[in-house]
Parts: sequence; structure tokens; C-alpha cells
Amino acid sequence: MIRDTLTTFCDAESVAMAAGNTVVGDVIDLGAVSRNIGMSRQMYLVLVCTTSIITAGGAGTIKFTLESDSTADLATSATTHWDSGTFVTDGDDANALDAGDLIAVVALPMGNVSEYERYLGIRATVATQEVTAGAIDAFLTLDPYGWAAYPEGNN
Repeated sequence: MIRDTLTTFCDAESVAMAAGNTVVGDVIDLGAVSRNIGMSRQMYLVLVCTTSIITAGGAGTIKFTLESDSTADLATSATTHWDSGTFVTDGDDANALDAGDLIAVVALPMGNVSEYERYLGIRATVATQEVTAGAIDAFLTLDPYGWAAYPEGNN
């Protein structure tokens, strides 16, 4: 699989943050005119944990969403296209995210190009406890098959 820098949201981007939410990495400008993402081919969102996501203490949570908005900071009235659900970030839970874990490979909706607003990005939402460490890769691809996640230093 070829990873295109123009469809990469982030590469080993830190998600260490206090409780709240933030846009992770870059946003993709789809242009002022509605675009057919993938040119009528199935496009996939891939999220990978590159550094274990942990909290300072107690069980915290983190979730990721794919959002689009009319503004680059995704702050006006963002449309959520995908939600990862909630992951526990204490490192002891079976749902914890460790280095190399594949968070998601998700097929993006096709057909209705007006579904996406101009700017497309990834938002992380942290609840309960501050995330003290952790990083992710997030990107779009036409062919996620044959791609594998490896912990940093093991490639």
C-alpha cells in the first residue's frame, strides 16, 4: 500500500492532552466544491496507535472521530462521519491501546459527495483522566489490505 502525504492526517502525532477534545494533526482541504473522495473508488480511513496511550492515573478514556466542517479548525458545526467508540487508557484494560494496535480500518461512505464539508480531520476526545503519553497515525488510502502496524523500531 502506498501512503500519500496529501491524504495523511498525522504521522506519530501525540494525543497527550487534558480532558477535552482537539483536532489531531492536519486537516485535508477537500476544496470549495463538493468532492467525490476516492474518485468513485472505495476510500478507507486507517488509524494506528504508534505509542501506547496511557493516563497519569485511574481509568481514563479516549475516542476518535472523523469529522468535516466548513472551517479548518472543525469548530463551526462539524459533521461526524465516523466514531471509534470509547477506549480505556489505563494500560491494564483489554481495551487499552498499545503501540502497534490497529485502531480502525473503516470504509468511508460513498455516493453522496455533499455529505462532506470542505475540511476533513480527526478529533480526539479524552474524558476523566489526562492522557500523559500516546501517539497515532491517521490517513486515508484506497487499499488498506496488506498493510500492517508494527511497534516503533520494529519495521
